[in-house]
Amino acid sequence: MYGSRFHSLPGYYGLWAGILAAVPSTLLLVVWSLIDIQLFQHWVRDFYPAEILLAGGSQEIVALAKVENLVSGIRFGEPEPWLVQASEAWLGWAETSTLAKTVVVLGVSFCLGFLGFRKIDPEFRARNAVERIFSWALISASTIAILTTIGIVLSVLFETIRFFQLVPPTEFIFGTEWNPQFEGAERAGSGGGDAKYGMLPMFAGTFLISAIAIIVAVPVGLASAIYLAEYATPKVRSTIKPLLEILAGVPTVVYGFFAALTVAPAIKGIGESLGLSVASESALAAGLVMGVMIIPFVSSLSDDVINAVPQSLRDAALGLGSTKSETTRQVVLPAALPGIVAAIILAVSRAVGETMIVVMAAGLAANLSFNPLDAVTTVTSQIVTILVGDQEFESAKTLSAFALSTMLIILTLGLNFFALQIVKKYREQYD
Repeated sequence: MYGSRFHSLPGYYGLWAGILAAVPSTLLLVVWSLIDIQLFQHWVRDFYPAEILLAGGSQEIVALAKVENLVSGIRFGEPEPWLVQASEAWLGWAETSTLAKTVVVLGVSFCLGFLGFRKIDPEFRARNAVERIFSWALISASTIAILTTIGIVLSVLFETIRFFQLVPPTEFIFGTEWNPQFEGAERAGSGGGDAKYGMLPMFAGTFLISAIAIIVAVPVGLASAIYLAEYATPKVRSTIKPLLEILAGVPTVVYGFFAALTVAPAIKGIGESLGLSVASESALAAGLVMGVMIIPFVSSLSDDVINAVPQSLRDAALGLGSTKSETTRQVVLPAALPGIVAAIILAVSRAVGETMIVVMAAGLAANLSFNPLDAVTTVTSQIVTILVGDQEFESAKTLSAFALSTMLIILTLGLNFFALQIVKKYREQYD
């Protein structure tokens, strides 16, 4: 075999043997670890007192939790004798399982690695085999992502259908009042006052705050990107770009504090000095701070897209007598437009999904208002409010969160479709 011409580079043969040795044994280790926990939970039932087995349900769950706590070393007082016996048995099973697991997994890894090594010869197409494995791995990852998305959509959709069995869709979609706090009659889940499930106030607040944020973020972010890509010197660019991107790393709760403690009082004071009625928590305060937060999404992505435009286009425009600004405005920006639109849509999605700033700066009042000086709320804030704490999932109040989520998914898909149409319309091919 030595001196023969091999089909693939040496690294592919080593990678082939390494994959055979590592991947199956790792999968075996994961599956074994999942199975033995289930077996231990089943076997430990033999130690439960008869009254716990007869009661079943929550009693068995509590008993299992006590055993697991004792196994983990967590003690609450003096444990009962059966708990001590169960925990000692569990620890014995775990020790045996660990030993067997180690021996079997290492044995499988060694055997498969040896088989992979034995398979190496000049005729073996190791590169093709390795690339086929990576191809299947990438397909599996893509499939998991797609299935996860489908699962999320279906889980939300099923709960939405249950909600619409309690509340008419027309009332939810076209309703102008939102008051799920008082569960009314059978339709809302229990006796009480009339509950209102109109989504328009939340979506009006979402659009209002997002619009203010985009009005702030898009001009500033795009102007910053144009300056950094076309006008700034390398030294200035290396300083300003990281400073802009620091904004993306600031936690949203910090922005929320800043909006609630600094921006909102300042806006209220300025408005009252001008004779305007300004709420202590306003859409304007939340929108302004949110706009600052999403500036890096617009500027950084747009900067990368503008830099990706071929230099030959700039040289051609300048050679024909165009000025720097004319070249940027009439050549560079149209070429980068699809990427810029994608950056703006990403920023819009980030604004629509923001919760913390809205809760702290705009409040939770579901007002159907387009006045930026009023207190409003958004869809995501209401979803969080509804699902906080223990909830009864037979109640329309709880199920309304899933209906709001479905409408938010539809809105996001609509934005993405709109962006795709713009990209298709303005995309051009450059050599």
